Amino acid sequence: MSNKALKNLLWAFGLAVSLVGGSALSTKMSGQTPTKSVEKSRPRRADNSELPSPSPTPTVAPKEEVPQESEEVVRVETNLTSIFFTAADSNKRFISNLKKEDIRVLEDGQAQEIFTFQQNIDLPLSIAILIDTSRSEERTLPDEKAAARSFIEAVMRPEKDEAAVVSFTGDVTLEQGFTGNLDRLRRAIDRVEFVPPSGYIGGGVVVGGTPPISGTNQILAGATAIWDAVWASSNEILSDSADNTRRTIILLTDGEDTISQVKMHEAIERAQKADALIYAIGIGDSYQGGVDMGSLKKIAEQTGGRAYFPRSETELRSAFAQIQRDLREQYLVAYSPANKARDGSYRRIQIEVIDPDLRKQNLKLNYRPGYFAKTPEREAPASRRALP
Repeated sequence: MSNKALKNLLWAFGLAVSLVGGSALSTKMSGQTPTKSVEKSRPRRADNSELPSPSPTPTVAPKEEVPQESEEVVRVETNLTSIFFTAADSNKRFISNLKKEDIRVLEDGQAQEIFTFQQNIDLPLSIAILIDTSRSEERTLPDEKAAARSFIEAVMRPEKDEAAVVSFTGDVTLEQGFTGNLDRLRRAIDRVEFVPPSGYIGGGVVVGGTPPISGTNQILAGATAIWDAVWASSNEILSDSADNTRRTIILLTDGEDTISQVKMHEAIERAQKADALIYAIGIGDSYQGGVDMGSLKKIAEQTGGRAYFPRSETELRSAFAQIQRDLREQYLVAYSPANKARDGSYRRIQIEVIDPDLRKQNLKLNYRPGYFAKTPEREAPASRRALP
């Protein structure tokens, strides 16, 4: 098929989808094909009663005033499973001289034949920066925003990488779609703010007497839906990023989820299906309960990322430096699974060092612990966005 015919086909597909009904992630991105959302169960209050009105699967609402741009490319499916990993010694120094014969890969305990082994030190990044703007982060939001700005300035390469900015309370909002423009990203971060619910008098206290916007909106305002934010960002933002990038979520929060529709394990599974690493930066207010380190460590480690709890600017910059090494100084190992079933099942992965001399160094390998097998309905080519 010629390039012209392919472009016409993509244009016609985008027009047809837009006429049908729009997207759960309805951005203003020029030329972006809307995506379909899936209905989910209604959120509940703490007493397990349902909220007043139905609510769909967690989605990312756009900021209307933010222009965004993108292009379309065609994704090509392969039968190989690709795993990225890093290696470090006991002093946390990165090891960059591993060879294919130094390791073995097991899937569900069965050794796999490695087809590709290489080091990736210059892979483009697709990063979703998630900023918690709930009541518990009212006083620490400036610290979160400063951390987000520091991250993009330390890690982003405008000519190669792209990032999106998402804020969340009980709702999830797209502040800026994927772009490599640092000025756009800075402006999006600057726009993020804490919006108090009606009747809010500060310190996490809401009093009666002020008419709420609506029953549902009043409950969502100021609440914290961390797992919804991770789920929606993985499903609607990172899953639509270019195929040749490392997909990453930088999660800035205290880890205290209060109202998510989805469970933590569902958010982890969705991130795994999007091949997204999660790096959690725990920033919390000691007067509001501090930081839930356990939940942040779990969601990070289960996706192949890490959790950090910086207590100073120096520790924060050290965390960003390590994240950058993780994302850039990686090994890629690819294999064709011995288990050919396309059943959507979860496959557990182990990467082991088998070289005797290297084993004595007690190297720590960091990688995602598994993946979900493809299913037949996912075999058809899907449109993917190219980097700007």
